[in-house]
This record gives sequence, C-alpha cells and structure tokens, in this order.
Amino acid sequence: MPSRVCKQRHRGWGSAPRVVLSAAALALMLALGGCAEERAPPVAFKPVPQTRILKPGYTEPGEGLVAVDVRRERIRDVIVKFRDAHIYIDGEEVTDVMDGEHVTFYLKPGIHRIGVTTQFDPVVELRFVVDPRYTNRASVTFDKDHRIGIRRVAQ
Repeated sequence: MPSRVCKQRHRGWGSAPRVVLSAAALALMLALGGCAEERAPPVAFKPVPQTRILKPGYTEPGEGLVAVDVRRERIRDVIVKFRDAHIYIDGEEVTDVMDGEHVTFYLKPGIHRIGVTTQFDPVVELRFVVDPRYTNRASVTFDKDHRIGIRRVAQ
C-alpha cells in the first residue's frame, strides 16, 4: 500500500522540476537584465568625403537652392553594414554613402527623384518635394530582408 502512495506523489511532482527550472531561468534573465549594456549616445553623421562625389554640382550651395540632407542610418547587421549605397538625383548617380554618413544636396525647389541602390538591389526612387519652408531630409535604410529603401523624414 505505501508504494501506491509514493507512486501517486511522484506523479504529482512530475511537472515541478520544469516549473522550478523556468522560474530559475526567469530570475537569471531579470538579474542579468540589470547588467545589460546601455545604448551608446548618438554619434553625429560623418560627411561623405569629396573624393567620392561624382557630380559636385549637386553638393555646392547656390542662390535659390534648398539643402536636402540624405543620411545612411547606422546598422549593426554585418550583412549590410559594409555595403555602399549609391545615391541618384533625378536619374544621375551623384555619390555613394556608407554606414553613418550623410550628404547634403542643394536642389531647386520643386519635385525631384532621389534614388538609392546597392550592387545587389534595383534602384529604389523616392519622389521628393523640395520646399524651402521645411527641413528636407531623407533616410536610407535596409529592411529585415536586407533590401535598401529610402524615406522622407519629417522634421
């Protein structure tokens, strides 16, 4: 008879080791979470070197021209971090930007096309309205499938 009681008790405690292990794992994650690395303060974007500007006329200020800042957002994903992103203005290749760089174009007010590509992606164009009343900024990013994209950033 005592053996039946022991077997029943043993069956009743079958999930207890799993519960204890789950609780221990949760406690360990919470304890280590306090030691997690804090985000580094934002670093300023570096300008694209003049040696990589293919069409300098787009990057020189002038009367009646409006500044348009195109930034290549920083990314930790090594698959795309070291790819250069080629920038096109109205169909002409002007320069390329690397991770954490930016370039300022000076364009006439109105509608322009800003395109981006890599050696692996087709050209993606953004219809960009340049308006002197607003801060004109575009952001080059990569999606979860490592495809390049560009979007206007509201400021």
